[in-house]
Amino acid sequence: MDEFALIRRLTGGRTGKEGAVGRSVVVGIGDDAAVVEPTPGRQMVLTCDSMVEIVDFLPWTMDDASIGWKAMAQNVSDLAAMGAEPRYALCALAAPKGFPAERLEALYAGLYACADAYGVAIVGGDMSTSPERVSVTVTAIGEVEAGRALLRSGARPGDVVFVTGPLGLSAAGLDWLLRREAGGGEPWAPLIAAHRRPRPRPAAGRALLGLATSLNDVSDGLAGEAREIAEASGVRLVLDGAAIPVDAALAAYAAFAGRDALEFILGGGEDYELVGTAPAAKADELLAALRAAGASPALVGVVAAGEPGVDLARPDGTTEPLERRGYTHFE
Repeated sequence: MDEFALIRRLTGGRTGKEGAVGRSVVVGIGDDAAVVEPTPGRQMVLTCDSMVEIVDFLPWTMDDASIGWKAMAQNVSDLAAMGAEPRYALCALAAPKGFPAERLEALYAGLYACADAYGVAIVGGDMSTSPERVSVTVTAIGEVEAGRALLRSGARPGDVVFVTGPLGLSAAGLDWLLRREAGGGEPWAPLIAAHRRPRPRPAAGRALLGLATSLNDVSDGLAGEAREIAEASGVRLVLDGAAIPVDAALAAYAAFAGRDALEFILGGGEDYELVGTAPAAKADELLAALRAAGASPALVGVVAAGEPGVDLARPDGTTEPLERRGYTHFE
């Protein structure tokens, strides 16, 4: 089939208006460009992320629908980190000639499933052939009340550091998928689900407006994301190793793999929980607001004055500086 027939097959006749209550989609899929109507008194928040086969995902660790889900989820998470409400998305797909249409259909089903779960209207995109590998790029647009977007640069000495939920599960799930024997089953289902179908936290991001002083999403491990806040704010974050929550499934897998669970938490990624800072006086209010938004928050450290960076306070009383961890492109 040609490009236009494939587009019709993948979108299933959707225009972006279906189920998009309040999304103000004027013109959706099917014209040269989409037309949307922003909400008065709000600012638009825009983000873009790509997933490239072999670089960002491996075909033997991810099913096609999960590739689509994750491509959308990472963009929703970026909007969540700004306190924005997800609104619209554009999706660009590239695949080799002869790539099975059924697989592309599954990928798009994952894109739409995640978009529907978070109230995102897919309003257009692009399609192209590629020499060898599949890639999918999503541009997402959200809205936040004017002047209220949460940034990385607002942390101040005396603030507390918080996370919206347990970390390291996705990295542990990937670790298992890479080490398992072919046909060996999947005994670590919660970890695999965390890697393939991460759940971003836009409701938590919205709940943090007026409470958090800085915010970041955990896409590249807690150590790296905390460092980004520290550098942007000109402060030092001190993480309390004893206070960082360790999920029971992660603890069990770390024992099985002979690893420290903190390795997965500090250096892993793609959890799409949020890490941020807030005034100590608002800590109880913040925790209550996050729980009401469906999160499982924890206070995991404090903000101190000093050279920008991150320290880890161990339960034995020692403190060690944390270098940037996690994957970076072109390193």
